[in-house]
Amino acid sequence: MEHEMKPGRTKTIMYDNEKNKMVEIEKRLETFDDVGGLEDVKKKIRTDFIVPIQSPEIFEAFGKKIGGSLLFYGPPGCGKTFLARTVAGEINARFFHLDIQAILSKWLGESEQNLHELFEDARRQAPCVLFIDELDALGGNRQHISHHTRTLVNQLLVEMDGSASKNEGVYIIGATNTPWYLDPALRRPGRFDSLVFLPPPAQEEREAILKLKTKGKPTEDLQLELAAKYTEHFSGADLEYLVKDAIDSAITRSYETGTVQPMTNEDLLYALERRKPTTLEWFHTAKSYAKFSDANQEYKDVLDYIYKHDVN
Repeated sequence: MEHEMKPGRTKTIMYDNEKNKMVEIEKRLETFDDVGGLEDVKKKIRTDFIVPIQSPEIFEAFGKKIGGSLLFYGPPGCGKTFLARTVAGEINARFFHLDIQAILSKWLGESEQNLHELFEDARRQAPCVLFIDELDALGGNRQHISHHTRTLVNQLLVEMDGSASKNEGVYIIGATNTPWYLDPALRRPGRFDSLVFLPPPAQEEREAILKLKTKGKPTEDLQLELAAKYTEHFSGADLEYLVKDAIDSAITRSYETGTVQPMTNEDLLYALERRKPTTLEWFHTAKSYAKFSDANQEYKDVLDYIYKHDVN
């Protein structure tokens, strides 16, 4: 039986590895106000997803159904899942988190039926955001993947093709690090035909992440603004590991001295000297596809970012 959500909370349906099933939990309501920067991205999402909910008469006048799909792509660790959650928060809707990798590994032999049931559940609880994570796990062209994966791709195509009718009010967001490797059928009109590039965090966003990751830890006069300046191209995940390295350095000193030693700028510098942004390899690959295999200029945002930020 459904229960009323508490103010400031949203329902999230996601796969629980320990229970080996989908479970429903309540999480703090996160909205675009919790997202630093990415104004162009948020504007596109508002136009495609949020305006239809707030002003349905505009879409109805043009005969356009409420719903649709987006494909978030970019380097790993740059907040695709978090941004998808904020979309659900913006429209106060349930958030279905579907991990393709979990389906492939846990539901071998019955993946297609479970995928269908998940879509049916989402349709019954519309409006909702159905976030399909780890699309990379589906591999590339169906001619070159396993039979099990191929049948799951086919089932996903069947479910998405209902977006013009029975999927109304279901906002489907996919996430991938490598959109150029996806089965072309997933990219056709009505499916994941609209790409949204999520770049690494900007300097002010990096500073905010560093503040969050060091909050509550013993520190001494950390110059996080300076650290943010010297971590260009770092993903959110990279910054988290950077802080972990700095913490390990402080812990080592604490163990050697027998007293708790605060994390210092020297610890951050030590970590910076040993850790490089993992996004650079991704940009190297993405640049090749954007320059030589992008007839429709779908990856223009990637090239713009590379040239603007001098990514080498």
